[in-house]
Amino acid sequence: MTFDNFVSGTVAFVRDHGEWAPAIVFGLAFAESFAFISLLVPAWGILVGIGALIGVSGLEFWPIWLAAAAGASLGDWVSYLIGFHFKDAATRVWPLSRHPQMVERGHRFFMRWGPWGIFIGRFFGPLRAVVPLIAGIFAMPQFLFQMANISSAMVWAFVLLAPGAFALQKLWPAFM
Repeated sequence: MTFDNFVSGTVAFVRDHGEWAPAIVFGLAFAESFAFISLLVPAWGILVGIGALIGVSGLEFWPIWLAAAAGASLGDWVSYLIGFHFKDAATRVWPLSRHPQMVERGHRFFMRWGPWGIFIGRFFGPLRAVVPLIAGIFAMPQFLFQMANISSAMVWAFVLLAPGAFALQKLWPAFM
């Protein structure tokens, strides 16, 4: 199965079973934001496709957006907790064990930007995978982490879903 088949199959399933859309979007956003899974599951493409589907299928935007934001927040929070609990031991697990430069880059980024690094890091694939984990390893105060985590997840979910949802909703009648 290719990535294109996975994307088109998932979007087709959501089109045919709209009641599952929030749960699927939650799972995809969680996978995209969780430190280790995000490198294996590039879910952002599927989320953009589902955003376009919202615009033409009659799916409700706000529950799907909320599910994406909640999944992304939870993925980063679990990553933070793993880093906080396991500290340096977390860096000895694949893929970080094979790519120590990711840890070092994430650490430099986190130290330079602090809570803004959590917010900014969500929008850059490789950073999204390690910045919350690094924040946990270096014991960033949880309140600051959660503020950046939740706010960035809300914006990230909107950025992925809204363009397709609202642009296609306005343009679709012109093609009918």
